Amino acid sequence: MGLTSKKVLLLAVLLAVALFVLTIWLWPRLSKGNWRAVLGRVGLLLATQLSLFASIGLFANNSFGFYASWADLFGQEQQPGVVTNYESGPDGTKLKMLGTERVSVPGGSRAEVGGRIDKVLVRGAKSKITSPAFVYLPPQYFQPKYAKKKFPASVVLTGYPGTAEALYKKLHFPQTQHDLLREKKMQPTVLVMMRPTVAPPRDTECVDIPNGPQTETFFTKDLRANLSEHYRIGEKAKSWGIIGDSTGGYCALKMTMRHPNDFSTAVALSGAYKAPIDPTTGDLFGGSKKLERENDLMWRQKHLPAPPVSLLVTSSKHGEENYKDTLRFIEQTKSPSRISSIILDSGGHNFNTWRREIPAALEWLGGRLSV
Repeated sequence: MGLTSKKVLLLAVLLAVALFVLTIWLWPRLSKGNWRAVLGRVGLLLATQLSLFASIGLFANNSFGFYASWADLFGQEQQPGVVTNYESGPDGTKLKMLGTERVSVPGGSRAEVGGRIDKVLVRGAKSKITSPAFVYLPPQYFQPKYAKKKFPASVVLTGYPGTAEALYKKLHFPQTQHDLLREKKMQPTVLVMMRPTVAPPRDTECVDIPNGPQTETFFTKDLRANLSEHYRIGEKAKSWGIIGDSTGGYCALKMTMRHPNDFSTAVALSGAYKAPIDPTTGDLFGGSKKLERENDLMWRQKHLPAPPVSLLVTSSKHGEENYKDTLRFIEQTKSPSRISSIILDSGGHNFNTWRREIPAALEWLGGRLSV
């Protein structure tokens, strides 16, 4: 049974309840002062508390999508990472189709009503990175009226470590767009849902690491070119945006500000403005202070010309650590960059907060892309 299986969670809860009942029942028998009784009490308390912690941990993981599998949890990620000799798909493109999924909306079994989610492998010719992606094609993509039309697209990124599946199973990006389309608040947009962790288990913060994974090149060059070649998506920057939460939010802002010829629009849900350096990232900049500064968004605002892009940042007055930095980022934004924000009164760094922000953020994003 998988880490995110409801059966695993149910078994953990039942075990915790059983151990609690067993502790109450056996406690009078273990009230003696001999060493066997003491060890029995310690063992029961330890087993009960461990089972409770396991239940809470599994529930939190199922709710927020931190880890997708046991291998992911224990650092033995099995999804393809950096590959240098991957064969292209049978149709000659740089994508390999792995399967499709229906969208959980009314009538979702029909692509022209609910759209479709394609699971693909994207091979980067320049970055030499291969990574899976979930491509949501809106209903209009399959309707005769739009048969010759190209669509705008947005990369949708999780945080770290995150799982791409959480973007449609927990954060409901396709379902939210489906509602906005029905309400005529957004134009049909292809969503390319991914983890920013394309060289697992390392957190690359979407940086081209010297002598390491070229993550920024993968997203700004390879991904856009491959998707535009395979799907009816516009090739120019005005057709492409990025939206992400946490680490994905930093990536969205950073790549759009650094590559305005590739992306025109970015949304950062609770994003940071500088890449951390910790055991999960390692040395991102190879000792280069220049590269480190160029990836510091506050430094870029002060010392480099502003790019002609649209940016949306989110935070909350209570519950988010990035609140003061977000206000500072807004104040420092210079023309021709355009800045917008969503500031909640309260909300933590979690899925519940981002679900409150996503409808308005997608509507804003869709209004700024064109083909």
